[in-house]
Order: sequence, then C-alpha cells, then structure tokens
Amino acid sequence: MQVTLISYTNNPELVCIQAGKVCYSPHGIKQIQKQPDKEQSGIFLDKIIRMGHLSVIEHASFSFMIEGISRACSHQLVRHRIASYSQKSQRYVNEKQFEYITPPSIAAHSSVVKTYNHFMEQTMEFYSELVAQGIPKEDARFVLPNAAETKIFVSMNGRELLHFFEKRLCQRAQWEIRAAAEEMLDLVKKIAPYMFKTAGPGCVHGSCPEGKLSCGQSNEMRKKYKNSSYKESDL
Repeated sequence: MQVTLISYTNNPELVCIQAGKVCYSPHGIKQIQKQPDKEQSGIFLDKIIRMGHLSVIEHASFSFMIEGISRACSHQLVRHRIASYSQKSQRYVNEKQFEYITPPSIAAHSSVVKTYNHFMEQTMEFYSELVAQGIPKEDARFVLPNAAETKIFVSMNGRELLHFFEKRLCQRAQWEIRAAAEEMLDLVKKIAPYMFKTAGPGCVHGSCPEGKLSCGQSNEMRKKYKNSSYKESDL
C-alpha cells in the first residue's frame, strides 16, 4: 500500500482560523486576514474543534492517492459519502494480469496461500479467455475477486477526515483500511498538526462506541492517539 498526499488547501489551519474568526469577531476582512501568533492560533483552532464548531474546518481540503489496496478496501472507503473519489475502472483497464492483495491471515499459512495464489491465477486465465472471446471488459470483470488491486484518488475536507479517522482508526476496523487511515493521519498531521491533534478512534475522547463489541484496548488507544502538547487550562 502507498498513500500520497497530492494536494491540500494552502495554509489550511490559517484558512480555518480565519473562517472561525468571522463567527466570533466584529472586524472586517482586513483585520481577520492578519497573520496571527502561531501558538495562539493553534489554541484558538483547538478550542473551536473541542467546542464542536466543526463547520469551520470544512474550509480545508486534502487530496490523497491511495495505491495497492483491494477492492474490498475501496468498497469500505467510498461509504464515506462526504468525499470525492476517482478510481481505476475495471470497465476500461484490462485486468488479465491483475495484481491482488493477500491478507496477512492467509499469507501466514503456507498451504492456504498456495491455494489462494492458484485461485487467483485461474481467475486471470478465465478473465483473459472471456476477453479473448469478445466479452466486453465491463462484463468480464464480473469474475474478478474482491482481492483485485485498485488505486483511488480521494478528496475530503477536514471535518470528514476527523470522522473518517474516528471510524477507521478503531481496532475493529478492517486491517487494510485502518492501515490507510494511519498513513493519511501521519501525512495530514505534518501539514495541520493542530487541526488533527485530537484525531483518533472514537474511544480516545470518551467511552468506546462499539459497546459489547469493544476490542478492550481503549486505554492503549488513548495513549497512542491523545496528544497533550499543551494544557487544557491554556484554552
């Protein structure tokens, strides 16, 4: 898997701070656009996020290229509806030698993975046979597995990314989309550290939302994701 941050709103945190100041300041655009103190800006943005005034961070957008994931993973990804997607098309791309993803649980068993690989090879052969017989690729693709590798271009605003991280960084999320979420969070934290300072699974800021299905590792997750770079009393 490879996750690349392709583009993002120029100075995303400043844009969101300016949007927030429109709500709380009597000043006009000239005053609002003045470059604020970096530390105070971070405190202001963090406070807005903690208040739940998340419409402010919708003004920042981030675009990623995600490669080397399975169709099983991308089907989960596109369920996040407040986002934009462009995905490799199986209607137009010939998949006679498609790459495929092998789950670690299968790769760990030598006898199972051998059968798995053989099944994929047979699927490639049958797909190629269909195309050779004049079957359109859009119909031949019906035999392709969820394991087939895909690549997808994803754009989300800051608010949707926080929601995405809340759901997909959970230990109960499928391993592949969780790995993608980890990579995405690492990338955006370098660009907007205050905006994503509190990002993490749902259990980081309260009780586990999974209830009886909880992984039982809430304390570990809080230690992993909770950033205490400054005190609550500073807000």
